[in-house]
Amino acid sequence: MNEKLNWLNDAVKSWNQESLQAAQAHQAQLTKPPGALGLLEDLAVNFAAMQGVMKPELDNINICIFAGDHGITEENISAFPQAVTAQMVENFVHGGAAISVLAEQLNARLVVVDVGVNAETSSSTKVVNKRIVAGTKNFSHQAAMSETELSSALKVGYELAEQTINNNGQLFIGGEMGIGNTSSATALAAAELGLPVAQLVGPGTGLDVEGVTHKCQVIEHALKKHRAETRSSLTRLQYFAGVEIVALVGAYIRCAQTGIPVLIDGFIATVAALYARSIKPQTANWFIYAHQSQEPGHQHVLSALKAQPLLDLGMRLGEGSGAAMAVSIIKHAIALHNNMATFEQAGVAKQADKNTVLEIT
Repeated sequence: MNEKLNWLNDAVKSWNQESLQAAQAHQAQLTKPPGALGLLEDLAVNFAAMQGVMKPELDNINICIFAGDHGITEENISAFPQAVTAQMVENFVHGGAAISVLAEQLNARLVVVDVGVNAETSSSTKVVNKRIVAGTKNFSHQAAMSETELSSALKVGYELAEQTINNNGQLFIGGEMGIGNTSSATALAAAELGLPVAQLVGPGTGLDVEGVTHKCQVIEHALKKHRAETRSSLTRLQYFAGVEIVALVGAYIRCAQTGIPVLIDGFIATVAALYARSIKPQTANWFIYAHQSQEPGHQHVLSALKAQPLLDLGMRLGEGSGAAMAVSIIKHAIALHNNMATFEQAGVAKQADKNTVLEIT
């Protein structure tokens, strides 16, 4: 392994088993039938184990949007021009994007990171400049990035995860922006899962049927061309990913190594989670999947991860928006866990074994 990637060898943090058991015992005493709150119970108990407490909190949410351009747009695989990436970066920091509005509603810390936008560097001091390349290379002809660029992009994710830790963040949401990145995500998913591109490819920013067919052909050609060079997860990232996707992978791994729960967004973010899990399998313990995207490939990736998303709202925007929408569910789960009365506190009879009832006095 490249020496610059030695940090990937750091162990993933384990859950606190004492807190897990204490939270489970507390749930069993709340005024409801066992399991009546379904997934909400699991969310609260898991957060307790992650935070090492019996009653968890969720007040400090960190959202990080990684932006980068893609050389594959030369193949006419997007309904929008590449210039939109830089324009949306400005929109994020000036409060006009969906994730900007949602972050404000959540009182969350929003950071926008230029990892590889193909434009002049933003003049806004609100944009974190971590630019590695001015867009990746066209992966239908050559590797999207060099080994050094791959290592650097992973390290950008590492650094932003470290900022979350330093900010006492209790939840990390990673978003992405990059015209052409559904093509990258589709290629990555097909290569990692061994599935036909036709099962995974979708409209992205709004391609018609003819456009989706062309996009599928471009990706199939690239996968066939580079099959011999892409035998590992890291080489697949090097050949097919955007630097913003690689940064997501790095951030997810570092969050898991340091014990920060990660709320995974839609298709592209879930493909990054797939690769993080492939590189470090134990990272899966720190991932919560926010929603089911309308992108066709998302369901296949979620199935491969055995992931149960919290929401299905028909969204396919990306940029962390679906994850931001799911935060309220986690907050409600934690509030129920922390604030509901126990049977003893409420003086409510509790169901006992064999359907007998014990009176609480």
